[in-house]
Amino acid sequence: MQLPKILAMALGVDRIVVKDVTVEGDSLVLSVRATKGERMRCSQCGRRCPGYDSGSGTRRWRALDIGRTPVFIEAEAPRVECKEHGVVVERVPWARPRSTFTRTFEGVVGWCAQQMSKTAVAGLMRVAWETVGAILGRVVGDAKKDRDLLDGLTRIGIDEVSYRKGHNYLTVVVDHGTGRVVWVREGRDKKTLGAFFDELGAERSARLTHVSADAAAWIGEVVKERCPKAVLCIDPFHVVAWGTEALDEVRRAIWNKSRKGGEQDTAKLVKGARYALLKNPENLTDRQKAKLSTLEALNQPLYRAYLLKEMLRLVFATKGDEGIALLARWLAWAQRCRIKPFVKLAARLRRHREGIEAALRHGVSNGRVEATNNQIRLLTRIAHGFHSAGALIALIFLKLGGLDINLPARPHLS
Repeated sequence: MQLPKILAMALGVDRIVVKDVTVEGDSLVLSVRATKGERMRCSQCGRRCPGYDSGSGTRRWRALDIGRTPVFIEAEAPRVECKEHGVVVERVPWARPRSTFTRTFEGVVGWCAQQMSKTAVAGLMRVAWETVGAILGRVVGDAKKDRDLLDGLTRIGIDEVSYRKGHNYLTVVVDHGTGRVVWVREGRDKKTLGAFFDELGAERSARLTHVSADAAAWIGEVVKERCPKAVLCIDPFHVVAWGTEALDEVRRAIWNKSRKGGEQDTAKLVKGARYALLKNPENLTDRQKAKLSTLEALNQPLYRAYLLKEMLRLVFATKGDEGIALLARWLAWAQRCRIKPFVKLAARLRRHREGIEAALRHGVSNGRVEATNNQIRLLTRIAHGFHSAGALIALIFLKLGGLDINLPARPHLS
């Protein structure tokens, strides 16, 4: 077997003819051409096309290293004239359009990015950090061509997640059935979410039965407009968080009043009871339980606010018709409790009552979406941030979209 053929096999490139092998400094360069059947094809659609010109000379593509030696593939880059795409560079079988790396090289980068951080991948493959992001975009784009992530959706969760300082957000859509990310786009407004439903289409939008989200108006309005038959479920986690915020507002007001009124002992007790008030009862330490008992005796408004928070949490722990009935009792109590933050909270919950009751009735929450958002934040921290949303979105689909990225020559490792 000739050495050029052995090198082509080692690099994972096929449908080529190796014309020459040279050494340039510390690198190995293979001069090649595509086999006859692969020539004169459009790089966009792959159709046979008439030639246009010889292009701008030779091009090089980075291939997998052989040991510690960098390897490049070099070939002529003529242009062809496609009826659909116009004048484009001729397709080469070993690389994707507009890429300077071989498919095998990019496949290894994609697989490694699923297993480790971008910084580690950049070091291992000897490429720039930004280059890893560009490669992931191409790898994910190819993987998504073979699979429609929006097919078969019936129950989805929608939320936004911050990926960079300065109010930079992504809108994330998760399939409740599989727990996988099916759509991500930069932004968090009606236009952004409308783009999701545009891609989904009217027919598939009509098949949605449940949509979970927080109480953001821009989500609710778009969902009601684009899939009116779907049940919009307000996420229980956010509702309980509203109760927790109201309780802490009451605590701070009482602490300030006690501090300014010279009741230093009460102020110290209220300030130190924050964690005892916010924690779930089953997680309280003996010391925190003792603080709550003291608060019950000394400060009735704060303790009633604590009981309101706990009853609201119990509503979502109960669920179903019993939970709905308990919610009605909670609203009645909160409305007449004369604790201002909880009176305001009761009015807020009444505005969203239909969505909250739907969540209780159907047991749908944004738990999967929140877990996904935490993983996205972790990806951002591991990568030490992202300058562009595109690179992060590609990594999200690679790690959380359920895409099958096989290690080249090892299809069982996916």
